[in-house]
Amino acid sequence: MNAIELSHICKSFGSFAIQDLNLTIPCGTICGLVGENGAGKSTTIRLLMNALSPDSGRAAVLGVDVSSPEFRAVKENIGVVLDEAYFPEVLTPVQVGRVMADTYRRWDQKQYEEFLRRFDLPEKKPFKDFSRGMKMKLAIAVAMSHHPKLLVLDEATSGLDPIVRDEVLELFNEFTREEDHSILLSSHIVSDLEKLCDYIAFIHRGRLLFCDEKDQLLETYGIFAGNAEQLESLRSEAVVGREHSGYGVRALVRRNEVPNGLELERASIEDIILFTVKGAKQG
Repeated sequence: MNAIELSHICKSFGSFAIQDLNLTIPCGTICGLVGENGAGKSTTIRLLMNALSPDSGRAAVLGVDVSSPEFRAVKENIGVVLDEAYFPEVLTPVQVGRVMADTYRRWDQKQYEEFLRRFDLPEKKPFKDFSRGMKMKLAIAVAMSHHPKLLVLDEATSGLDPIVRDEVLELFNEFTREEDHSILLSSHIVSDLEKLCDYIAFIHRGRLLFCDEKDQLLETYGIFAGNAEQLESLRSEAVVGREHSGYGVRALVRRNEVPNGLELERASIEDIILFTVKGAKQG
């Protein structure tokens, strides 16, 4: 069973549209969803959680169609952290825990209290007085304290300082050591995704440009650095995107399309994303 399946999803908002989105995330894996602001990441997550209805296409989570009555029960197995944490401003973390205990059948109060200690969150401080980072940590604590099988995280690491962010990423890594646990993590911090994820999905202006295993992406592409004449000698199929500077040219190339022995630099996930966009513009 797949954790997430989006099949031919389309959704229009005036001049912006999600266009024929197909995304499959196997159980037991972490998929990073990356794209610029306004690319459609948050819209994709809202469609996935049935907070928005698509114009066409089908979305399924943990094997259940999100538009079906059965999806209500499946939500017990999903922990969600949105780009903004939404709790009543007057509530303290202790009071949030009491509310969640009445919300989730499998709420684990001891685990929640452990997360509050681990994140160094003041138990009796009102939510309105929390910093953005503290709000995100509280949202993560809630999402992980009812034994979910899937975490859906929209910019969950934004606003966290580097030390806490690293701790949270390790927490997510621990979560997926259970074979039936999965994560969809939307982020603009590409270094986080490269460190954590099994799959990288790149959405650009409402279109999914690629979704591949991270290791396969890193093996497929390399960076060519040289002069324009050397680049032009390569097959057009080899070059994904290029940039010129006063020092020459850099390009993202497909390793299996260039001559053996041609020296290439390692391409990072960020390189692959940026040059893919350059190539789309140049094409």
